[in-house]
Amino acid sequence: MSDFRFAVNVLPKPGILDPQGRAVELSLPHLHVTSVSRVRIGRRAELTVSAETEAAARDVVEGLAKELLSNPLIEVFTVELLEATSSTTSAAGAAS
Repeated sequence: MSDFRFAVNVLPKPGILDPQGRAVELSLPHLHVTSVSRVRIGRRAELTVSAETEAAARDVVEGLAKELLSNPLIEVFTVELLEATSSTTSAAGAAS
């Protein structure tokens, strides 16, 4: 068994109103920033999954992202692998 650390990034779908992103974008000129546009504000969740393979762990994370962490009607998500560690390596390292 290995531990796999993932990040799930959730953003509003293109075309869906993003009031937070709009508020940030409208504030930029007050900070003398004129080269930034199309600001979208989302959220990020980081999870550690114990599984036999990265693919099995990713399946768990993608299922959670679809069913719990995002609203598929108005949001899109991406899943990124942050790190993978062997449980046996982690346990041996913790013992020393």
